[in-house]
Amino acid sequence: MIDIWGRPTSICTQRVLWACTELDLEYNLTLASATMGDQGHISRGHAPYGIVDTAAYQVMNPNSTVPMIKDGSYTLWESNAIVAYLAMEYGAKTLYQNDSRVFSRSIQWMAWTNEHLEPSLHTLVMELVRLTEELRSLEAVEPARVEIARWLEVLDRHLINQPYVCGDTFTLGDITTGASVYRAHLFDACPPGLSNITKWQGKLSKRNGFLRHVAPREFHLG
Repeated sequence: MIDIWGRPTSICTQRVLWACTELDLEYNLTLASATMGDQGHISRGHAPYGIVDTAAYQVMNPNSTVPMIKDGSYTLWESNAIVAYLAMEYGAKTLYQNDSRVFSRSIQWMAWTNEHLEPSLHTLVMELVRLTEELRSLEAVEPARVEIARWLEVLDRHLINQPYVCGDTFTLGDITTGASVYRAHLFDACPPGLSNITKWQGKLSKRNGFLRHVAPREFHLG
């Protein structure tokens, strides 16, 4: 049993939950967050799930962030590191064909997602959903969409001759990148005409991990 701390509305937690589902791993999710709770963001006066600010949690994760996992006596934070660990420990054949080059290529696209998509996606989530109107900076919304669109065009060109980000087979790289691109669609940041991304997302949308942990709109727009 793997213990996970996080929240369903965290795209980083979604990555970990999706990976666990792909690998058929049993897990226990403890709701934890410094900024979000059952009713929404703390800027709206709602109480957060908490836990991350406790001494016991900070011993395991001094950043007070989510997600974090504990697998036996081993603790790990940062979602891409967690997904990579789960793949190496439980799914070398399933998530990277037991091939170091496929694994490294997956990590490349996971890092690309964090570097080029996530900052602007965070802007959209905060300015359009989570912050109260008086705290929003709506002038940041359109530049964020433009930035995301620019990088999605890069991804679309990459997918022109292959069905998945690392070639012919689904890998851990599709988990991180796929979740973020889906969120970009929901926030109208994916320009029309990216047919290769559309085909790729169509494949991802049939996977149980995606359907359970990424597809629900309320996990992104609530």
